[in-house]
Amino acid sequence: MKVIGIIPARYASTRFPGKPLALIAGKPLIRHVVERCRQAASLAEVIVATDDSRIREVAQDFCRTEMTAPDHPSGSDRIAEVAARCACDAIVNIQGDEPLIAPAVINAVADALARAEMSTAATPITRPDEYDNPNTVKVVVNAAGRALYFSRCTIPYLREAAAASPSAQLAAFPFLKHLGIYGYRRDTLLRLVRFPVSPLERAEKLEQLRALENGIPIAVVQVDYDSVGVDVPADVARVERILADS
Repeated sequence: MKVIGIIPARYASTRFPGKPLALIAGKPLIRHVVERCRQAASLAEVIVATDDSRIREVAQDFCRTEMTAPDHPSGSDRIAEVAARCACDAIVNIQGDEPLIAPAVINAVADALARAEMSTAATPITRPDEYDNPNTVKVVVNAAGRALYFSRCTIPYLREAAAASPSAQLAAFPFLKHLGIYGYRRDTLLRLVRFPVSPLERAEKLEQLRALENGIPIAVVQVDYDSVGVDVPADVARVERILADS
């Protein structure tokens, strides 16, 4: 199976305009992501998908770069435009603001596509401040490791421990944090983006719910990794400290 990695990169971030070009330890953020992806043995090629010529001009010096339409409603829609032009069997969608993404996580998501149409990753929630944080997306899975639901709310609801502290609830149940990386078989991705934005997707602002609402199962691989994303300018210094210590 030929798997390619596609990194969607937008310039117009509300909280951090121009984020993909922000310098981290002397290199653009998007370059850090590309270099991490190239360490993943599962990927035959890495492509940056962008709607901005400024990102293209920088990224094309170190990576294949494809321009896309500016009005895609989600990252999946953006990479589908590129995937339609590529000869491959499957795609891994890697977030463009994850300069420390572990190659092992990319490989795990890619490997899951041998037995699933779509895949993603999750890690145990251990910090109480993430327990009820709507920016920490939670996922519940069935016995076969397929996603039942994703939510910004804390799921499942622990009825008998509802009055307990977040720390006590985390000790009582293995809550899972969804990591924003997706794998798709090519034909599944192209089918997915033909569906309109779904009601649950619109309500939670979570694009993966479009797949579940339309009957596409999602395999969830559990990994020992927690994402370190760049959401605001202050995150740059945090990532630089981690790189300096590694």
